[in-house]
Amino acid sequence: MTGSWEARYAAEFFGTLILVLLGNGAVANAFLKNTTGNDDPGLANGGWLLVASGYGLGVMLPAMMFGSISGNHLNPAITIGQAVIGIFPWAHVAPYLIWQFLGAIAGQCLILALYWPHYRQTTDNEAVLGTFATSDHANSQLNGFVTEMVGTAVLIFGAMGLYRGMFFHQNIDIANIGVGLLIAAMVISLGGPTGPALNPALNPARDLGPRLVHALFPVPNKGSSHWEYSWVPVVAPIVGAVIGIWIYKIFFGL
Repeated sequence: MTGSWEARYAAEFFGTLILVLLGNGAVANAFLKNTTGNDDPGLANGGWLLVASGYGLGVMLPAMMFGSISGNHLNPAITIGQAVIGIFPWAHVAPYLIWQFLGAIAGQCLILALYWPHYRQTTDNEAVLGTFATSDHANSQLNGFVTEMVGTAVLIFGAMGLYRGMFFHQNIDIANIGVGLLIAAMVISLGGPTGPALNPALNPARDLGPRLVHALFPVPNKGSSHWEYSWVPVVAPIVGAVIGIWIYKIFFGL
């Protein structure tokens, strides 16, 4: 990483903003009524691939823009996991987390503004919530926890391998593309239990920040923000990140 810590904080803010804008924006395009991506709420018309592409690009593009500045965490689970393993200073964990949360909130506010007419036309409360945060589709917080924990462990393990593998060591942008494809694949393959926003649910800032926007702002046709489930996409990704990075360290070192 290069640049001052202030520049790194700014990179985390704008990177997380872009992640949420592209990722949750894709969900809004797929879920909300009368958008060009979907005439009806739901995941028809290729919406699942639309969402997976949005999240994959939402991580890959900020990585190319800001990876050399901040390390492109964009995720409290990654920041905490790296601090636990000793490759990121604890003194800067709190500022990173704060700017990540603020970036997620700002990105969601932009989506709310851009898709406002479609929120007004969408009467399905769960579809509206799905554009902000994940929910308990399997009616089991345990299943949600296991899904997010395992998903994050796989994500962190895969990202560590892509960025630290010998082949990609001198080809960082290829590694960035690989991470984007990994995230898109995980949304497609593991997004069933907790919805297409699985990847951001592997990100506490992406879930909690927009959930706050859903709860506090006068969102049209909104129902419950499901705070009883909100601990899952916060705690599970952090546990999964620590597990994934430890497994990588045990077998391949750092």
